[in-house]
Amino acid sequence: MAASKNINYRQARVDEDIIIAEHSYHIWRDNEIPAEGIIADWLDVTVQFISRVRQELSYQAFVAELSGKVIASSGCQLFAGLYPHILTDNCRRYGYIWGVYVEPTHRNQGIAKQLVGMSMNYLKAIGCTRAILHASPLGKSVYSALGFSSSNEMQLDLQ
Repeated sequence: MAASKNINYRQARVDEDIIIAEHSYHIWRDNEIPAEGIIADWLDVTVQFISRVRQELSYQAFVAELSGKVIASSGCQLFAGLYPHILTDNCRRYGYIWGVYVEPTHRNQGIAKQLVGMSMNYLKAIGCTRAILHASPLGKSVYSALGFSSSNEMQLDLQ
């Protein structure tokens, strides 16, 4: 826990999009997606996605750095939705949190909670009425501790 006192939390810079993309890759691998299940140009695709949602959906990332090295990150943006957006913003303006990653040697120190908290504050600042995310098995306890609740999303594997 002592190491967390030396951690600097801040907004990510555009030149750190590659680090954010690398963290996104590691999230998939941590969730047991085999390397052959990830497209070869994953880095370019992810960096281009981040650039687009920064312009179109108010994307912002946050990082934790220790001794000048980024060790964790999270991203958030306006939720684009899965169906026609016919509700007013005061009724439904959702933010989506994604890409929460902490390097394995720095986990269980409250870093993810801090980054998700920063993401939630950003989403509030841009007028979001709700924050949503999809939790990995490793992240469920973090999000529950921050007040996130299970939703009514249902799933069915079609393979």
